[in-house]
Formats: sequence, C-alpha cells, structure tokens
Amino acid sequence: MEIYLVGGAVRDRLLGQPAGDRDHVVVGETQASMEAAGFRAIGRDFPVFLHPRTQEEHALARTERKSGRGYRGFVVDADPSVTLEQDLGRRDFTINAIAQAPDGTLVDPYGGARDIEARVLRHVGDAFSEDPLRVLRAARFMARFAPLGFTVADETMALMRGMVEAGELETLTPERVWQELSRALASARPSAFLRTLHDCGALAVVLPEVDALYGVPQRADFHPEVDTGVHIELVVDMAARLAPGDAVIGFAALTHDLGKALTPADKLPRHVGHEHAGLAPLEALCARLKVPAAQRELAIVACREHLNVHRIAELRDATLHDLIARCDGFRKPARIDQLALVCECDKRGRLGSADDAYPQADILRRAHAAALAVNARDIAAEGITGPAIGEALRTARIAAIAQSRAG
Repeated sequence: MEIYLVGGAVRDRLLGQPAGDRDHVVVGETQASMEAAGFRAIGRDFPVFLHPRTQEEHALARTERKSGRGYRGFVVDADPSVTLEQDLGRRDFTINAIAQAPDGTLVDPYGGARDIEARVLRHVGDAFSEDPLRVLRAARFMARFAPLGFTVADETMALMRGMVEAGELETLTPERVWQELSRALASARPSAFLRTLHDCGALAVVLPEVDALYGVPQRADFHPEVDTGVHIELVVDMAARLAPGDAVIGFAALTHDLGKALTPADKLPRHVGHEHAGLAPLEALCARLKVPAAQRELAIVACREHLNVHRIAELRDATLHDLIARCDGFRKPARIDQLALVCECDKRGRLGSADDAYPQADILRRAHAAALAVNARDIAAEGITGPAIGEALRTARIAAIAQSRAG
C-alpha cells in the first residue's frame, strides 16, 4: 500500500515546530481495498479512514472540481488512478503540499520546502480561488506563523483580493467564520489575522464592525498609535502574550472599542461614551457569528466597563461594589479576573506601553476577593431576614472593599 505523510505534520517538522496530527494520503487504493486491509471508514464528504492500529487518518488521493459557489461546491474524485502530485495540487498553500515517503524522502512538486525556507505563504494554484474559506485560512496561518517571519506572497494577496471583489466570501457560513476567528485569536499573533484580512478587503465582509475601526483617530496623548484599528491589533497581540491560547480573552480584547467607529466626525479624536455605543455593534456581531455565551458575556462586560476599571482609583467603594455586581462577579468569580486581564491588555496595547504596570488590575482583584469573603450565612446568623439580608450583605461587602483599598 503506497502511503505518504502529508500536510501539517511535514510542514511543522521542516519548520522545527512541535508535531500535531499526522495525516496520510494513500495512492492507488479503493474504499473496498482499504476496508479489506482493516481500515475503518469515517469520511462523509470524501474517503477517509482510521488506521486499524494507530488510529491516524488516511485519505485516498483525490482531486476536486468546482461545481458551485462557496467552499462546499466541489465534486470529489478519489479514483485509484489519481496521483500523489494531483492530490497535492488541490491543496491550499505550497507549505501544506509536501508529502513524505516512509523512508523520509520528500515529494515537493510545488516548492513548499523552498517557501518554508523563504518564510512565504503562497497558494499552490489557481484552484485556490475556488474556495473562499482559504482566504480566512491564509489569515489564520499568518496569525500562527508571522512570529516566524512569514509574509503572504504578492500574487496570493492579489488572488485573495479578487475573490473578495467577486463576492465569494459572502457564501461563508457564520460557523466557519467564527471557527477561523477563534483559532486566530488563540494564536501567537492575532494582529496578523486582522491585518491580512484588512489588506485584501475581507475584513469588511466578515467583521465589518472591526474593519470600521481602521482609520478612526484617537487622542495621541492616550494613544500614540492614533489609528483605532492599529490599537486593536496591539491589544489582541497583548492578549495573546498575557493569556496565550485563550480565545475568550482574545475576543473581548478584539471587540472592546467597537463604539469608536460610531463617534461623530465633529467629535474626533475624542470618543465620549464609546463604551456604551459599542454594545449594539457587539451584540450584532455576536448574533451574526453565533458567538458562544462565554465569549459574548465577557466581551459585553469588557466593552461596557473598561473605562471604569481604568479609573478605578477614582471610584467610590459602593460604585466599585456595584461594578462587580453588574459583571455577575459574585455568582461567576472568574469573570472579574478575566475583566482585569482584558483591561490590562487594553492599557498595555498602545504604542510604547507594552511593558507598563497596570495597578488597576490588582486593585480590582483585591476588592473582589475581599467582597467574596463576606458570607451571607454569617449575616443571616445575626438574625437579619428577608430583603434586609441583601442590603446588609451589600453594606458588608462595601466595607470589605474599603478595607482592601485602605492597605
């Protein structure tokens, strides 16, 4: 049986990166011969099998022919006559179109190893333009590989622009957009995802609320980077640094300033009330992409409260208590630590501020811990009953917050 290791496993070995899933392509076989050899069929859209011993995925070599719009409009041909080179030719990028024989020999008909050496993300062929999802994949790969020095080839960027202009990205489902976005936010450099999509025009299609932030000025004394879109890039990268792999923090960092795109031109570069103005576009984005509740809830809290956390030293003890309560911090204690982290990302995600201290986070965390330590059962034990318990609990928590700040 002619079996080759393909895709990410080969690419990552050549990059010196940790190995992920090992996928294989099988040449010259059929579904019947694979099953006769003990492989178990699992593929729905094309013939994929699990190895009887290793459980690694093995797919029959195949070609794909465009039959309609979007990323689902393909007819698959997995005939035994399909060659390895033909199978590699249907793949997205040259760095993913390298196969490795069992003896370690590389089969690299499209120059993937050369592009890995040059740190270039380049499409394999014109068939790239037939699948709009590949535009998002290009951006997501950049979020992962930009720290290694990768750039998108000029001809690939031009092809992506043409796909956007042809309206191909409008066929993408919300679920696929969210999947690529969340994976990018959990990568090492999420800003490269945003910048790649912005530069080819795709960001305006899939994340118009974020794209609208580019070119919107901010006060240079608070934001030396001035451009709000650039600020968001810095904030999501700071989130990747402070909370690596955490797409919940990343999404809140991405969306905390959406309201700045709605500031009237005659008010710029000030953005009074942007934290509340941002709630409506944030809700619209979450509804459209079917964003999971955990990401949506933290994003709303961060959008609404980030200015309050920045000026926490000015807040009265009662106001700080009510902020924690608004964020559901007594029922969901982890929420407050998340909010503190997002606000730190916002403050340090500014030109020249990457290593600044952010004492507001510690003040918020100490106040929250002190308030949480107040037990409603102890108040009830004092003989207080009914609605009075709630008011007494609030009073005791405010006193605990005051004590935490006095030190």
